[in-house]
Amino acid sequence: MSRRNVLEGRVAVVTGAARGIGELLARKLAERGVRVALVGLEPEELRRVAGTLGTEAAHWYADVTDQEAMERVAREVRARFGRVDVVVANAGVATGGPLDDCDFATWRRVVEVNLIGSVITGRAFLPALTASRGYLLQIASLAAVAPAPMMTAYCASKAGVEAYAHSLRAEVGHRGVGVGVGYLSWTDTDMVRGADESDVMREMRRRLPWPANRTYPPGPAVDRLVTGIERRSAHAYAQWWLRGSQPVRGLLPGLIALGGRREMRRVASRFRDLKGPGLLGAGGAADAARPVDTERH
Repeated sequence: MSRRNVLEGRVAVVTGAARGIGELLARKLAERGVRVALVGLEPEELRRVAGTLGTEAAHWYADVTDQEAMERVAREVRARFGRVDVVVANAGVATGGPLDDCDFATWRRVVEVNLIGSVITGRAFLPALTASRGYLLQIASLAAVAPAPMMTAYCASKAGVEAYAHSLRAEVGHRGVGVGVGYLSWTDTDMVRGADESDVMREMRRRLPWPANRTYPPGPAVDRLVTGIERRSAHAYAQWWLRGSQPVRGLLPGLIALGGRREMRRVASRFRDLKGPGLLGAGGAADAARPVDTERH
């Protein structure tokens, strides 16, 4: 069976689909004949993406941390398309800076969106995935494997979603539901570009050892994630070298702590540059501006 035929005619839900990795995932899936439901906080952008996919598509405006809204979206998607075969829990936000000088409401929001929002998404769509014996891809990050300084909220949330997804895989496998974790390193999205607006964050990232110090193009990264969806993989690596980080992940926190101590001492006098960065990128700005009402548009 060709790869295209594996997904052709299926229905996929992508959260955080208005831009970046989510938008490109929707496009790559649509190219394979998938019908796509887009979920996010930017209705005009979602409408734009849905209108240019070249396949059957619809969009829902919802905050992934709103359980009632996501349960409603799950019901409506299933009613609209008749089934759900794939869910990609991609919605995420980030902030940066030292923990003791951060806006803790922003820190908390990162964890709520990335971790709690992912769990709410999985829970809402699990009945539909059970009915179709479908597949959930949970987007995590290199940050789950290699926790770095100045990124406590993001690293904690991504480590959390990785553990949640592994646990869920064991829990629902007997129902025929597959669960995978997608890992990305620094990929050229508005979130990463937002981080690079800080001189300190940009400089610290570029001083990381190769290949972690590079920013990677999104196209090949998303192609690898789509291959993971096609294969119902337990792990999908957006950059080729991330697979090699798994066998040595137990060593990484200690090594990062040694290097981090040196780097933090070097940049400590420049922390003022990082005060109040807020949520990074255009996606972060959309989250910060979200209204309370999450009605479908």
